[in-house]
Formats: sequence, structure tokens, C-alpha cells
Amino acid sequence: MLKFSYTILYVKNVLETVAFYENAFGFKRRFVTEEGNYGELISESVTLSFASVELAKSNLPGGFMAVNIADQPFGIEIGFTTNDVAGIMEKATQFGAIVVAEPKTKPWGQVVGYLRDINGFLIEICTPMQ
Repeated sequence: MLKFSYTILYVKNVLETVAFYENAFGFKRRFVTEEGNYGELISESVTLSFASVELAKSNLPGGFMAVNIADQPFGIEIGFTTNDVAGIMEKATQFGAIVVAEPKTKPWGQVVGYLRDINGFLIEICTPMQ
């Protein structure tokens, strides 16, 4: 059986990014290497991890496309559910997140808003599906 266990985002500064997610969204730190090049946050079901760009380069000899806040976001997002989309988005902006799209009620009743984190990754904040 295959289980989706974690997502790793490649970032310039792991410690800064872990602190952002702790402060902006209330996640708890599970682990950060002594070198500060890899870290994990605790969530209910999936681990959100961060690896430094340098570590990623050592693992991927063919290279990769690094995120850049000045560029358009990648065609992928991480999603967090909450009953307080506007409140979570407001709190996240206090720690450096950038609002991409204000919360909006979709035709199926779900409230959805979009942010970019301090690295430029796209984050969906939404209510749970009913």
C-alpha cells in the first residue's frame, strides 16, 4: 500500500521558513537538522518539510527550477483547511505572506483564498469540503 507522507519545498533559508509557518499558521516544529538545511513541521496527516536549495542541488544533479517570489507562482499549491479563511490569511500577512486572491465563496459553497509564502510558494487557504 502506498501512502502520501510528506511534501518538501526547496527554500533559501530553512530556519526562516520554518519560523514563518510556525508563526503564520501555528504549525509546530518536528525537526531541524543541526546544519539548518532540512526541517519538518507537524500536521495531522502529512509532514510539510523544507530543504535548503543547496541540499536540493546535492540531491538533484540535473538541477531544478527554484522558486522566486518575483516570478509567477508555480502551477502547484499546498492547501490548508480552516473554518476561518479570512482570519488565517490576515494573520499570515502579518508574518510576510502576500495575498494573491482574497477569500471567495465558490459555487459549491467552499470559501477559498490564496497566498504566497515568504519564498513565493502558492498556498490555498480554504474551508473543508462539505
